[in-house]
Amino acid sequence: MLLILKPDKEQLGRAGAHIVAGAIRRNPKIRLGLATGSTMLTFYKELVRLHREESLDFSGIVTFNLDEYLGLPATHPESFHYFMHENLFRHVNAKPENIHIPDGTVTENYDRYCSSYEQAIRDAGGIDLQILGIGRNGHIGFNEPTSSLGSRTRIKVLTKETIDDNRKSFQPGEKVPECAVTMGIGTILEARRILLLASGSSKANSIAQAIEGPVTASVTASALQHHPDVTFIVDQEAGANLKHHDYYARVLRLTSELTPERI
Repeated sequence: MLLILKPDKEQLGRAGAHIVAGAIRRNPKIRLGLATGSTMLTFYKELVRLHREESLDFSGIVTFNLDEYLGLPATHPESFHYFMHENLFRHVNAKPENIHIPDGTVTENYDRYCSSYEQAIRDAGGIDLQILGIGRNGHIGFNEPTSSLGSRTRIKVLTKETIDDNRKSFQPGEKVPECAVTMGIGTILEARRILLLASGSSKANSIAQAIEGPVTASVTASALQHHPDVTFIVDQEAGANLKHHDYYARVLRLTSELTPERI
């Protein structure tokens, strides 16, 4: 596990984008797992800039998004389909047929649909690099506390805490989704590499538990401790509760000469 500390959300987003850009340049047909959320805005903005100004080519990549709210059409401004197209896909040259985002409008045969999403990942050759955010309660994807650490893509009921966190993004009086389609922890852990981005004081407890706490279904991000190639990029606020903060800062200084091509 590698932890990279950055002063703020802007710098961590750019750092994550340059790691992904380096991976795309090394493997133009890379399979990427993608995430949404406010922490990802600078990350995607920088990837778009690299495409426009430095000819970063997305034409060969294949993408699989982590999750989608159940009950929202792709055109809803709070759907993850909408987020991904507004913040990344309509600005780069990724091929539409290579973009996979869970369908939030599924109304029946949920198990069959989720199994087909898993099969699409397998048919593509698996995910080379999975991007993650983290929830205030330590969830990755929508794998809420008590999720099985071996879980696969499925429908997941959201906790009240997650629903309350999401409410601020919806219009007053608008129903907030209570379920989502999400990759499982087992699915995520099969990615060859994982990159998690986290910013803000609200994530400080979940980051400390994920990195330094016991592996537990109560904090599903802690399962990443079992993965052989995980990089966390967090800002100062998100890293504030790490007990070994000084050690990580020293590691950062010693690895400060690492370029995205070497990470």
